[in-house]
Amino acid sequence: MKNKAYAVLAALACLLFASSAFADKPVDWQTNFQAAATGIMEEITWFEHYTLWFIIPITLFVLLLLVIVVVKFRESANPVPSRTSHNTLIEVVWTVGPVIVLLFLAIPSFQLLTAQLTPPENPDLTVKATGNQWYWSYEYEVGESPLSFDSLLLKDEDRAGLGKEDKAQYPRLLAVDNEVVVPVGKTVRLLVTAADVIHAFAMPAFGVKIDAVPGRLNETWFKADREGLYYGQCSELCGKDHAYMPIAVRVVAQDKYDAWLAAAATNVGEANKALMASVDGAAKAVDVADNAAQ
Repeated sequence: MKNKAYAVLAALACLLFASSAFADKPVDWQTNFQAAATGIMEEITWFEHYTLWFIIPITLFVLLLLVIVVVKFRESANPVPSRTSHNTLIEVVWTVGPVIVLLFLAIPSFQLLTAQLTPPENPDLTVKATGNQWYWSYEYEVGESPLSFDSLLLKDEDRAGLGKEDKAQYPRLLAVDNEVVVPVGKTVRLLVTAADVIHAFAMPAFGVKIDAVPGRLNETWFKADREGLYYGQCSELCGKDHAYMPIAVRVVAQDKYDAWLAAAATNVGEANKALMASVDGAAKAVDVADNAAQ
């Protein structure tokens, strides 16, 4: 009985750990943001809630004014229209009021934009992302020999060979053959450019969205606070296959990242498989503990 209780507790613990590894991705009929995985995204979520305190009252107020105008000043109720052309008080109110509202919106907005586009002075890792028609190329600035690889949309016929048959974890049209791998809790400087037309690198859970422009190097940053597999997409119309240009970032513990980086120097594909095996081990532990509980 005691062993059964321990097995149940182990199963619950592993389940909690494993569920966090799936992280966030778009879901059907989603009306809100994905759960924040970075401090910047938490600020964006706060700002969205903050703006609603202005948007909703203003919308209701304008709707009320429209109803009043339609009812009170319709032809049957007001056959002789007013010839009033000026009202100093109203003009002052509708000029000063919006200015005050815009100030309340602009100040936190500019502070957020500054935080998004001002990377810390000493990032832990620098990754360059290059948009191509229609895939992403990545280059890690590590050591004397940078690591580079392409990341393409995962095709159904390649799922078995790459060990990505689980469509819950590797969704159709979002999963890729080679994910970007970064360590959790570390500052990643992201350099973004394009090789052909304008693309855009967007990762909703990180609060990252920046244009990839040919001949120009844009810079942003992120620091993922929790492990998992995160999905984004190109967010700039870039041609016929724009919808098939996903982005996937896998956030792992430092020791797993170090092992992946060492293996990827010689074979990115095998390094990815080894990393997947170590990460998916938590999910397999759930099944083992569950069987023990029975």
